[in-house]
Amino acid sequence: RVPLLQAAKKKNSFNLLGLTEAELEEQFVRGDGPGGQATNKTNNCVVLKHMPSGIVVKCHQTRSVAQNRKIAREILQEKVDLFYKGEDSDVFKEKKASEKKKQEKKRRAKENLERKKHFKEMQQLDKK
Repeated sequence: RVPLLQAAKKKNSFNLLGLTEAELEEQFVRGDGPGGQATNKTNNCVVLKHMPSGIVVKCHQTRSVAQNRKIAREILQEKVDLFYKGEDSDVFKEKKASEKKKQEKKRRAKENLERKKHFKEMQQLDKK
């Protein structure tokens, strides 16, 4: 539901662009997904639009409207920062750093697997 470069609500203190309430258009709609009657009868899904950039965020992570409003604003602030600053954005840098860390971890795991495989082959040759 949330697009790719959300940067997953990192709580680090980014140097993000500020949002003013005058730039925002807010709506409350019915959420979708599992939840049955609780979801179908309540308008606790927040749709937030940043008017100058046209970026829209939909947040239905909790049952609470207040919490959804807060989360939606955080996500929108990160998206707007990424939209205007591009690769200079702290959100972008954090995302790239985490991807690099993940790739390094994957590479090390693959090396360890190869080492173990080689070790087992050597043990089997010694037994023969």
